[in-house]
Amino acid sequence: MEVFFSYSHQDEGLRNELEKHLSLLRRQGVIDIWSDHRISPGEELGGEIDQHLESADIILLLVSPDFLNSDYCYDIEMKRAMERHEHGETRVIPVILRPCDWQSAPFGKLKAIPNDGKPVTKHQTLDDAFLDITRAIRSVAQQLKPASTGTVHAESTPIESTSVPSPGQKVRSSNLRIHQEFTDRQRHKFLDDAFEYIAQYFEGSLAELESRNPDVETSFKRIDTTRFEATAYMNGQERSRCGIWLGDSASILKGILFSHSGLGNGNSYNESLSVEDDGFSLFLKPMGMARMGQHIDERLTHEGAAEYYWNIFIERLR
Repeated sequence: MEVFFSYSHQDEGLRNELEKHLSLLRRQGVIDIWSDHRISPGEELGGEIDQHLESADIILLLVSPDFLNSDYCYDIEMKRAMERHEHGETRVIPVILRPCDWQSAPFGKLKAIPNDGKPVTKHQTLDDAFLDITRAIRSVAQQLKPASTGTVHAESTPIESTSVPSPGQKVRSSNLRIHQEFTDRQRHKFLDDAFEYIAQYFEGSLAELESRNPDVETSFKRIDTTRFEATAYMNGQERSRCGIWLGDSASILKGILFSHSGLGNGNSYNESLSVEDDGFSLFLKPMGMARMGQHIDERLTHEGAAEYYWNIFIERLR
């Protein structure tokens, strides 16, 4: 099954991560992945893309705000993909990478992955999301695979290629990913965005915690753009407090730090999250101080990091 990636280059890191998770399907001969990464220097971009957009058995729309904003992705690739889908020529699958208003798009009527259309970046880890996506694609590929017409006997039947390239057509591997060097600016922005997400996550979670529990009162204090403090009371008695702040990138206190003592003077902490990468994407890695001896996920998304800190905070109320 030929799988075509339609995506915005702003989502290159997530696309690379998805291709890595699909590598076993590729090795097993279940799918062949095609994206514009396979276009060689000097080849015509539009012609190559159009050719594979027309021949793909499965078209993955890697949906994000940048995908919806891209005239080429939305007006050309997506529209042609939906035409082929409606004629039964291909299967279009929306893959929701980041939160956006995708439900009102032409492909909004289709079942999206991950499960329930929950964006990849809203999962606790990228691995959780891409595992769900991989299993869904395997299932679809197996459904679309033509039924076998008989048994192949290795001793008497020659092994034939599933497809023979036409004269002049280039054949190549789909495994062409190379490591990416992330700049300081990319890392700092990723960390800033993560902190902002955690702050909003705590503010919303505290409000919901208080609304659901009559004996609980909460307090959220946003000190500035790099610090906030959260407190929970049960029957008027303080049960849990934490301070979370962005560490100084120029000092030993880097990343996003958590302290059960609140903000205090900012020199002591119980846990920290640092920005790491695997050569393909950025993620947050806990130091593990608050979970000594326990298994922890070491590749957290923004939501995964927020939930990790929230769990540390709320366990004192239980």
